[in-house]
Amino acid sequence: MPSAAPPAGEPRVSAARRAVVLVFAVNGACFATWASRIPDVKDLLGLTPGRLGLVLLAMAIGSLLGLPASGSIAARWGSSSTVRIGVASLVVGQLVAAIGISVLGSAPVLAAGLFLDGLGIGVWDVGMNLEGARVEQRLGRSIMPRFHAAFSGGTVAGAIAGAGLSAAGVAVGIHLVVVSVALGLVGLAAARHFLPRAREKHLGDAASVPPGASPGTSPGRSAGPLSAWLEPRTLLIGLLVLVAAFTEGTANDWMSVAFVDGHDLPAWAGVLGLAAFLTAMTAGRILGTHVLDRYGRVPTLRLLFVAAGAGSLLVVFGNSGLAYVGAMVWGLGASLGFPVGMSAASDDPGRAAARMSVVSTIGYTAFLGGPPLLGFLGDHIGVLHSLLVVAAGGLLALLVVPATAPLLPRTREDADVLGSSLPAHRGG
Repeated sequence: MPSAAPPAGEPRVSAARRAVVLVFAVNGACFATWASRIPDVKDLLGLTPGRLGLVLLAMAIGSLLGLPASGSIAARWGSSSTVRIGVASLVVGQLVAAIGISVLGSAPVLAAGLFLDGLGIGVWDVGMNLEGARVEQRLGRSIMPRFHAAFSGGTVAGAIAGAGLSAAGVAVGIHLVVVSVALGLVGLAAARHFLPRAREKHLGDAASVPPGASPGTSPGRSAGPLSAWLEPRTLLIGLLVLVAAFTEGTANDWMSVAFVDGHDLPAWAGVLGLAAFLTAMTAGRILGTHVLDRYGRVPTLRLLFVAAGAGSLLVVFGNSGLAYVGAMVWGLGASLGFPVGMSAASDDPGRAAARMSVVSTIGYTAFLGGPPLLGFLGDHIGVLHSLLVVAAGGLLALLVVPATAPLLPRTREDADVLGSSLPAHRGG
């Protein structure tokens, strides 16, 4: 490990690592608080799958508007302030959504709340992933999946709590308001312990690209934030993250509804299907760090995208018991695509904010197209069978997985810039 990188046990880095874990967990719990009550909201507002898809679309639009600006926000004010802005928007959005559901019974007001919710998620997402990449590079190990495991752990806790509150008949509005405010305060406090802002150099023009990955445009010191949109490698990583986000987001939005409508289960049992998916995804992200360090990004992701497709097929064609098994296989397969894409986008620390913004923006288009696509298919073939598109998306991901292979420095100066940001790996 280069001498420029501080020891992993440095108190400031350790504190930042704990803060990032907490921020990811809170983000996941906030999202699952909403996702766990989707079946109840569908019934309360009398929404068809198609209309529900359009309501969910509002959240995706909010995210897509927030993501392009988040890179500039992070570069100017730092990841801590970026996360705080995202937290504030998400909490306000959940409050508006609660009013739309429980007070006004209005789908348009709910959609307005979800728009603000999505805006906050997009900004918050880039901020916490950027900070996670900085901590990963300081530690010199592939720990980004563990940060995303914290997110998944938060979603598991949120989903299980949501299932319990749904079974107990607790009003959706009360649930959203109390939990979002409490979790938002925790997120704001945790962001104060992020690493101090630092302007870092980026790789020189000689940075090489591994075999199988498309080279990006050489950034040069004068490259602006928009130049990342012209880099083939960055765009391919974005495409992979898009498929990963679709694979994960489809389960988050539609798993519980598919179990209820497709397997004739009560709402709480449908949420447990979502919890099974999230639990397996959390386990995959915890264990995946060792697999990535040993076998590398490319072979690991290839195996997992195949698993995600196989799991989705079990959910669709299996009986209710096998469907729960399929949800877990699907969750394991969906565990590493998104975090590895974030790490790949930030291989060059000095270009991390711009590239992560591009990759996140492309990835979140899955949330723009996913809800209406699944809703449209659900109206015609049923929500359960609409999940077959997940397996088809995995085939596309297999074609672009090589783009995630780490950037390799050609010069000693580039190696010093990268420092410990390239974890040991084999096979891609």
